[in-house]
Amino acid sequence: MAPMLEVKNLTTFYKTRMNEKICSVDNVSFVLEDGKSLGIAGESGCGKSTLALSVMGYYFPPLYYEAGTIVIDGQEITRLAPDTIRKTVLGTEIAYIPQAAMNALNPTRKIIRFIEDVLKAHDSTMSKKEIRSLAEERFSILNLPPKVLDQYAVELSGGMKQRTVIAISTILSPKVLIADEPSSALDVSSQKIVIKLLHDLMEKGFVRSMLFITHELPLLYNVTDDIMVMYAGEIVERGTAHEMVFDPIMPYSKGLMNSIIVPEEGTRGHVLQAIPGVPPNLKIRPQGCRFSERCRYAEEPCRTLSVQELSASAGRSYRCRHKLDDLYKIYEEELPRLLDEDTKLPSEGVK
Repeated sequence: MAPMLEVKNLTTFYKTRMNEKICSVDNVSFVLEDGKSLGIAGESGCGKSTLALSVMGYYFPPLYYEAGTIVIDGQEITRLAPDTIRKTVLGTEIAYIPQAAMNALNPTRKIIRFIEDVLKAHDSTMSKKEIRSLAEERFSILNLPPKVLDQYAVELSGGMKQRTVIAISTILSPKVLIADEPSSALDVSSQKIVIKLLHDLMEKGFVRSMLFITHELPLLYNVTDDIMVMYAGEIVERGTAHEMVFDPIMPYSKGLMNSIIVPEEGTRGHVLQAIPGVPPNLKIRPQGCRFSERCRYAEEPCRTLSVQELSASAGRSYRCRHKLDDLYKIYEEELPRLLDEDTKLPSEGVK
C-alpha cells in the first residue's frame, strides 16, 4: 500500500531583507503511512514549524521552495500552481492547525463565517443553510455546542478556542492533519480534551493520518506511533514512540530525553541534564555533523565530515558517525559518572 504522505529530499529556505538565505529545512525525507501518526520533536528554531508549512506546498515570502517532492495519497503537489493548491489540496488533502491557534481567530467575526469561507472556497454552490447544517453536525460530533457557531472568539475559553480551530481545520475531512503544538498554553485538563479530540477524529475517519509537533516530548509517547527528531533543519533520528522516549540512539535525541522527566519512567534516579550551547547559525551550513559542537562524544571526523544519509539499524534510522554498539558502550561507561553529578534530583521522599 502506498504511503499517505511521502516527502523526499525537501529543501526550503527563508530569505532575509539583506538577501541572506537561511535553510531551515534541508534535504528532509520521511514517510507517513495511512492511518498512522508521526510526532516531530526538537528545540525551538530547529525547523519543525517550517517543515509543517513546507509540506503543504503553499509557499509565500519569506519562505521559498528550493528542491524535493511532496506526494499526498499518490498526488505530487510541488509542481502545482498556488491557486490549484489552495482550491484542491489545502483543507481536503492536507490541513494545518497553526501554532498559537487560540490567537488565530479574527475577534470581529462569528465562528460560522470562518466555516463559510472554508467551504465556499472549495464549493461555491453551497448555500448558507447547507453550510450551517454541516457545521452543526460536525461540531456536535466533536462535542462543541451549536451555539458556538454564532459566537465570537472572545466569548470562548482557551480550550473552546483551540477545539473550534481544530473543528474548522478538519471540516473538509483532510487526509493528512498537521497539528503544530495544539496543546500549548493549555491547562492539563484542556490538553487532555484536545488530545482525545484528535484521537477521535482519526478513529471516526475525519482525519486519516497526522503529523503532531510539540515540545512536550512525553506527550508524543501517548499520541503518536513514531517520533522523528529534527535538529538544525535536518532529521537526525526516527523510531517508534517507545524507542525514542526510552531508548534514543543519537546523542541529541538522548540529550532531549535526558532534559525532561518522563511520567512513565518516574523521577527516582533520573538525571536531568541540559544540552550545552545553542543550535548553529543556518546562514552558513556547518561542514560536519551539525550537533558536533555541542556533543560530548564528538571526534574530529564528526566536525569535518558530514553525515549525508540517515543510517539504519533494526528498524531505526539516525544521523551519527558512531556505530550503534559504540554509543551503547559510551553511555554505559558514562552512566556512573552522570549519576554522581550535582544535577541528580533528590530521591528522598519521591515515590
